Amino acid sequence: MKIETKKPTDKDLEKRDVLSWPIWEKEISRFDWHYDSTEECYLLEGKVIVETKDGEKVEFGKGDFVTFPKGLSCIWDIKAPVKKHYNFK
Repeated sequence: MKIETKKPTDKDLEKRDVLSWPIWEKEISRFDWHYDSTEECYLLEGKVIVETKDGEKVEFGKGDFVTFPKGLSCIWDIKAPVKKHYNFK
């Protein structure tokens, strides 16, 4: 399962109405997570390294749009406090 990251344009964000999505915030921490559905998120602040069960490490932060596939199990390692818009599909 692949975590996708990209740098969206303002037009991309507007088209998906990302800025109207709920906001989630979390302090520096490390925890296990499992996705029961696909999540899309746009980071307003923070720096994160997510490690999948197969050893893939994906780093992302402020300004990144990230998609986590349904069924993914991973470890979130938050290096700088996170503030993100999120949406489950």
